[in-house]
Amino acid sequence: MGKYISWFEKNFYKNSIFRGFILNISLLSLVFSISFFITLIFSLFNNIYIEIILTSILASTAIASKMLYNSVKSVINSNNPKYLISMLVSRDTKNLSESSINKACIETYAENLSDGVVAPLFYLILFGLEGVMVYKAINTLDSMVGYKNDKYINFGKFSAKFDDIINFIPARLTAILIILFSLKIDNLKFIKYANLHESPNAGYPISAMAISLNISLGGDTSYFGKIKKKPYFGDGRKKILKSDVLGSLKFKNKIDIFLIIIISLLTFINI
Repeated sequence: MGKYISWFEKNFYKNSIFRGFILNISLLSLVFSISFFITLIFSLFNNIYIEIILTSILASTAIASKMLYNSVKSVINSNNPKYLISMLVSRDTKNLSESSINKACIETYAENLSDGVVAPLFYLILFGLEGVMVYKAINTLDSMVGYKNDKYINFGKFSAKFDDIINFIPARLTAILIILFSLKIDNLKFIKYANLHESPNAGYPISAMAISLNISLGGDTSYFGKIKKKPYFGDGRKKILKSDVLGSLKFKNKIDIFLIIIISLLTFINI
């Protein structure tokens, strides 16, 4: 998907919304067609268990639970955390303090729990292999061209808006799961903070994680040499510790097990 986006941009780039729309339609059509064709091939086995196994193997390539966990944990265990966190976030990292690095770790982990874990599985459940692969294409488009800078402000606008729409439900489901597994079921004040975020979706898992860990995320952040004024998400401690990052990572197994149980039950019902 990434190579196709790069090829299209190299050969057909024009900073217009229509050209970005063509990029989206062409990639999503290609991904859907290939996924649909693969599903048809799987059905030729005429064995539901083989279909489930093969679909699971392919779908797993779109789910980043382990990779996300390992990437964040490697930052806090590294001798050069500024370099590693720069691979995960778009903010300036050269002058980040230890607390700011820890904050960036938690924010990217919370946000990508939605984009990389809950959302792919959500669309897998709803639409099968085609659903999860088309979702991954939309998410990849946003991550590569969905920026508000001079180059992509128009070319990437459709990608960014489409990604916002497709992640609307998964982001809120992720926030609910985080609150649920933090045993703070009655604490819905994360919604107040989530709505302060400029993104219609990212604020939900980030705010839920902040409330769950009794910390405050967000705050003024430097991007491309300029300080961006951002609200705080949460009402807890502003100094973020390594232990807070480890606390956020503890949600991995809880959410993974919950999702595995749900998918297994739905699969059993369909069989």
